[in-house]
Amino acid sequence: MKYIKFLLVGILFGITLSKAEVISWFRIYEMFKLQSFHMYGVIGSAVAIGVVVIYLFKKETLKTIRGKAIIVEPKKKGIPRNLLGGIIFGLGWALGGACPGPMYILLGKGVVAIIVVLFGAHLGAFLYHAMKHKLPH
Repeated sequence: MKYIKFLLVGILFGITLSKAEVISWFRIYEMFKLQSFHMYGVIGSAVAIGVVVIYLFKKETLKTIRGKAIIVEPKKKGIPRNLLGGIIFGLGWALGGACPGPMYILLGKGVVAIIVVLFGAHLGAFLYHAMKHKLPH
């Protein structure tokens, strides 16, 4: 019962993404073919909100519910690793038709085929964990 609020926020987030058509394979297909602004608008607005929120965290305007400052660690520089990770993520997104969050929403909506994509995502996360000590970080 302690975590019910997180479940409710997750359900609300899933409904919002579903209504915004962000989980639609067709919308994702349009985005990767550069045929529609819909997904770029959603992603761009999320990035803009994230920039503002991080700025407010750094200025200590936004705090935790208990009044503590939220500390944002400085980013590590590493264009090659970010580029490689972005390419792998983008390929998975394009081939699977969904990024990690919406996979669970699609499963909740009854899209059974997404189980194959979820299996691949979990396998990839497991392999990364098993090999991360050998990768450049």
